[in-house]
Amino acid sequence: MRYYLLFAVFSFLSQSLFAQENPLSFTHQDSLRGTLFPERACYDVTFYDLNLKIHPESQTIKGYNEIHYKASQDFQVLQIDLFENLQIDRILQGSNLLKFKREGNATFVYFPEKQKQGSTNSIKVYYQGKPQIARRPPWEGGLTWTKDKEGNDWIAVSCEGLGASVWFPNKDHLSDEPDSIRLYFEVPKGLMCVANGNLISQKAVNNLYDSYEWKVSYPINNYNITFVVGKLAHFQDTYESKDKEKLALDYYVLAYNLEKAKTHFQQVKKMLACYEEKFGKYPFWKDGYALVETPFWGMEHQGAIAYGNNYINNELGFDFIIVHESGHEYFGNSISVGDHAEMWIHEGFTTYSDALFVECLTGSYDQYVAYLKKFKDKIQNLDPVLAPLGVNYRYWRGSDMYYKGAWMLHTLRSLLANDALWFKTLYDFHQTFKLSIVNSEQVIDFFCAKLGKQYRPILNQYLKYAKPPILKIYKRQKGKRLELHYKLEAQEPNFELPIRLKISDSKEKLPSLKPQKDWQKIKLKLNKNQSVDFEQDLYYFLIEDTST
Repeated sequence: MRYYLLFAVFSFLSQSLFAQENPLSFTHQDSLRGTLFPERACYDVTFYDLNLKIHPESQTIKGYNEIHYKASQDFQVLQIDLFENLQIDRILQGSNLLKFKREGNATFVYFPEKQKQGSTNSIKVYYQGKPQIARRPPWEGGLTWTKDKEGNDWIAVSCEGLGASVWFPNKDHLSDEPDSIRLYFEVPKGLMCVANGNLISQKAVNNLYDSYEWKVSYPINNYNITFVVGKLAHFQDTYESKDKEKLALDYYVLAYNLEKAKTHFQQVKKMLACYEEKFGKYPFWKDGYALVETPFWGMEHQGAIAYGNNYINNELGFDFIIVHESGHEYFGNSISVGDHAEMWIHEGFTTYSDALFVECLTGSYDQYVAYLKKFKDKIQNLDPVLAPLGVNYRYWRGSDMYYKGAWMLHTLRSLLANDALWFKTLYDFHQTFKLSIVNSEQVIDFFCAKLGKQYRPILNQYLKYAKPPILKIYKRQKGKRLELHYKLEAQEPNFELPIRLKISDSKEKLPSLKPQKDWQKIKLKLNKNQSVDFEQDLYYFLIEDTST
């Protein structure tokens, strides 16, 4: 039910605005997937009841999804989504067989009578087939069918960006999340099936198959709906919040990794304590927190986080995948976007939360900055972080939504120079928007309301333009003084960034430069062993030196 409407005209304007920055053209299928046309805007999903039988030997699935919805307006046709390589056997409403037409990965369902605004109903979509195999999970998604080192089947899903319609029928648009879901799987005996939420039942179906039933009690992104099948072992722990409430921690790992995991996963509690301090309590408390071992690196599957980093800690003593994917429980799963073009809200905030965890872990601001600097050079500035809406955009040529997004937030913290206000704002951001869908303008408005309207050009510059701010300089020696000429190039009107000067071998504090779009100059008295530089650890900008 988490849902908001993106008008087609807004999507059109967005695509037009980005045309010069991004030369890609979009197809009709992109629009069918990314835009809320009337056949999608007419209904609001409230519940999914997904029932599947998994066949590892043929790498196929068979079953149905019952889609419960509330009519947002009168309609007789609705659109659902399922990849065209999967076969739809029939679609029912109650006992009535419904007509449908497939158009690529979209399916249009026709009702004999109008579905009245405000009414609630459901359709049951029976389907089967061999889902797309993930070529490079989790980045190029689908299903992964593999074996563990003992030869047991090991199956997992990853479909962020690609979409959950790669493996089950749904309304595959980020703006509409079900309030809750039920997941029922039948898998070969000897294997365990882990999915999102809480395990409701585990039963023998027959001599060959067992069933696993799971229930999610919170809204959830379609791409976070998941399952993992394997020869898994389960162990439990608890985390106690500041208010003494206990959170269930469940871990599902390959059986031969059990003892290793019991030691390695102890770090989860320290991470949860840090995130509770910075953003509030873990947002899916009733469903609990879980890590599930997968045959790929990781993914933020809500309440069943995919873990595949081989129990490796970094030089700071923590496992990046545990920390990063768990950060997504706050930014991506609790606070979610309604259009894939705005994934910076998921990835930028989560990458920034990684750095904040370093600050929690070490107690050192310098270590926090050092961590941010490790990926500063990975910012490529090829495309705007904020992309065209309405086309399920996933064509960035780099990872700027992660790294530039995080450096934008660090830049805000540095400009504000008030950590008490900064951390209160971050905390309030999650508390205000938790379990809801937001867009970029809402985020910008929130931070400007809390920190000051002068930060809007900062946010606009980093989000809406591919090019970063560039400090252009050249130096001229004039007798015993150095003339430093400088100006700031940025695309956003009214963008300002104070730049601190540094002189080598000197403790003298110099006033910050306030570069504008026109050239300015400052005269500096340096001895022959001194040089001038700029403080680059506070903000994200590039320097272009044309001195000869």
